[in-house]
Amino acid sequence: MNPIPSPDPAGERRPTPPWTSRRRFLEACACAPVDRPPVWLMRQAGRALPEYRELKRRYSFLELVRTPELAAEVTLQPIRRFQFDAAIVFSDILVIAEALGQPYRFTDTGGVAMEFPLDSAAAIARLDPRGVRDRLAYVAGALRLTRQALGEGTALIGFAGAPWTLAAFMLGGSRQDRTRRALDLLESDPPLYRRLAGVLTEAIAEFLRLQLDAGADVVQVFDTLAGELGDRRFAEASAPWLGEIIARLEGRAPVILFARGLHASWPVLAGTGARVLGIDSGVPLAEVRRRLPASVAVQGNLDPALLTTTPQTVAAATRALLEAMRGQNGHIVNLGHGVPPDSTLENLGALVDTVRGFA
Repeated sequence: MNPIPSPDPAGERRPTPPWTSRRRFLEACACAPVDRPPVWLMRQAGRALPEYRELKRRYSFLELVRTPELAAEVTLQPIRRFQFDAAIVFSDILVIAEALGQPYRFTDTGGVAMEFPLDSAAAIARLDPRGVRDRLAYVAGALRLTRQALGEGTALIGFAGAPWTLAAFMLGGSRQDRTRRALDLLESDPPLYRRLAGVLTEAIAEFLRLQLDAGADVVQVFDTLAGELGDRRFAEASAPWLGEIIARLEGRAPVILFARGLHASWPVLAGTGARVLGIDSGVPLAEVRRRLPASVAVQGNLDPALLTTTPQTVAAATRALLEAMRGQNGHIVNLGHGVPPDSTLENLGALVDTVRGFA
């Protein structure tokens, strides 16, 4: 489509710059008009791609995360194949735990095990946020390599886990009782929980600043266990710390907040200062859009299970979402959670092609 002329300071009309993926993504984050909604997918890099599986036969997950050249390669794989409007650095939310002095590993069954649980005030006191920047230099290295490869045409996203979600993992335990331990700490010893959340807030803010310094255009904060708190407790146990993290970034870049499982806390979420809210699949996106300030963009929220169906089903659901959001500024197309490992390439392609052809 032809660029729309825009006035310059002297009153003359000049063409607007062409729509690149990066410009489209950043304008959507700012709730400005775009030629079409931008699209990227959580977990777009990884298990669904054969090129990733080939690398995984030679390297462990942690080797991929900790080696800048390999992490950059994994980050770029879905961009080469599908030309998403944004790339998200290949990493893991638990790199923060390791940088604080609590290493982690993956078990044979695919779960996460912390080297030691945070089962006492003394264990929490061992966490040291002062070395986060140096200890996570490999993430910065991956971002710099990716930024160089992407050039100026594609947006680059950095990310971190939220204090509440990280606390639940770091307190240890199996997948079944992880959230219970975090809730127990929150209820039984609120000052100790606040101490842990404060340490995590300091570390996360510094990590996000590091990623912005290394070339990220936008950062996303994943509070994937937010729904386990419920709306009342989220306002007390997560939202204040999220607001503090965003405030510490001092408006350097848009922040996307993905608080999965909360469907009645829109004013609280918007009050954190996030420029974009990631919305899961449990609520109609157009309804959320109507309940948020016009200055807050929305990201989402196709059902990830669609990617295991057929291209025709994916295309129909994607068109329905786009039509429901037609005329609304500030929409970034994404899933309501991450790409399932058994997604097909044909379904991923159908999603992207449908968005790219929307007019």
